[in-house]
Amino acid sequence: MSLADPVLQDAVHVSTSARLHMGFFDLNGGLGRRFGSIGVSLDQPSTVLTAWRTPEFSAEGPGAARAVAVAEKIGRALKLDGGMHMQLTEVIPEHSGLGSGTQMSLAVGLALNKLYQLGLILQDVALLTERGARSGIGLGTFAEGGVVIDGGRGPQTLVPPVIARADFPEEWRIILIFDRSDIGVHGSEETEAFRTLGEFPADIAAELCRRVLMQALPALAEHDLQTFGAAIRELQERTGDYFAPVQGGRYASARVSKVLRWLDQQGLQCFGQSSWGPTGFAVLASQEQADECLKALQDKYAEEKQLSFLVCKGRNRGGILRDIN
Repeated sequence: MSLADPVLQDAVHVSTSARLHMGFFDLNGGLGRRFGSIGVSLDQPSTVLTAWRTPEFSAEGPGAARAVAVAEKIGRALKLDGGMHMQLTEVIPEHSGLGSGTQMSLAVGLALNKLYQLGLILQDVALLTERGARSGIGLGTFAEGGVVIDGGRGPQTLVPPVIARADFPEEWRIILIFDRSDIGVHGSEETEAFRTLGEFPADIAAELCRRVLMQALPALAEHDLQTFGAAIRELQERTGDYFAPVQGGRYASARVSKVLRWLDQQGLQCFGQSSWGPTGFAVLASQEQADECLKALQDKYAEEKQLSFLVCKGRNRGGILRDIN
């Protein structure tokens, strides 16, 4: 039997999508919990794999080496007797601010859990793969999709808990702004950034918490993009300026920053950078508005070969995990 042919044996299919991380709302931590963040599950780009048991760990397709590294890490930790072959057909772009590492880790870990009946839950996989250190958004969007708010880290926190979840309005659209020439802060660089940045002002953290609770969440319930955008922009500006010494400005990519400034001049209400970037985003009220904005962006930045744009929807359901055969 070929490694590339799972037809004659049990296999598992996993599909999970990218997420926007729209920002932290309490980087001060004076009440005993730090971080706390809001994010949105997207319908694309996605990480999709099929896996089945084999004696060793192996993979083929985009992101194969990364998938094997995750699987081997879990296998070593659990002293697993056996391996898994993975066919990857799609992967979220790495180090783009869209949660590729967390979604890959969860997809691989849950496939392994299913094939070997390990009895793991989502949080177990996150801990085994060292994901969810500061934000629970990636776990929350994998579990349920939609707009997710996590409660940050306290003294006893293992993985930041999801404390609120809402549907992303079905009619709204998101334009992703990619800069292929850049990658976001990640790994040890990210850890060092949080170690070296100064104290975040408590009064601004209090204001951002209020913005999330009394603007962003009610606006989602009422499909009020203007008010939702006001909350997200305040979050983006305050946290972006705080991270500026590390990422080189309010936004990590000069190209994306230029696009966002132009969108602001056009009167867009909700835009920013996802996580450490470089990917930017803009939220539009309808498919028609998104199509018009996309065409305008493609025309204006036709000579900027490193920039690309993608229209997507929010995803109001979690990742897919199912048996094959």
